Amino acid sequence: MGMNVGSSSGSDEPEVMMDVNTTPLIDVMLVLIVMLIITIPIQLHSVNLDMPPPSNSVPLKDPVVHVVLIDFDGKVYWDENELPNHEAVEAKLAEVAAEADQAEVHIKPNKLAEYGAVAAVMASAQRLGVKKMGMVGNEQYVK
Repeated sequence: MGMNVGSSSGSDEPEVMMDVNTTPLIDVMLVLIVMLIITIPIQLHSVNLDMPPPSNSVPLKDPVVHVVLIDFDGKVYWDENELPNHEAVEAKLAEVAAEADQAEVHIKPNKLAEYGAVAAVMASAQRLGVKKMGMVGNEQYVK
């Protein structure tokens, strides 16, 4: 597409033809129109949500936490009370797993404790269904 610009004089010289290429101008205008069409719905778009009103009636309570200390020689302490054997540890973990709102079990091994002793307590907790369990620190505890 082009536009012819020139004069129609009566001279013998050939007429100078100047063609203006308007294709790039049309392309730019089309791009601007498309961008306008695309961006207008985004600016006017909104989502109305019916959210429930906040209720402040639920009191927040601190979770119950049981601390399981594993000493350097493999002794296991439940809330600072020594448990005589692994069956007693499993009994305590079974009590926690049976609760509807389970208490948290924090395992704090001594840095010199054997891996097998720590792994045995963690495996028992997982097998019995304790959901809230974690390792806390690796500092040395002296009993």
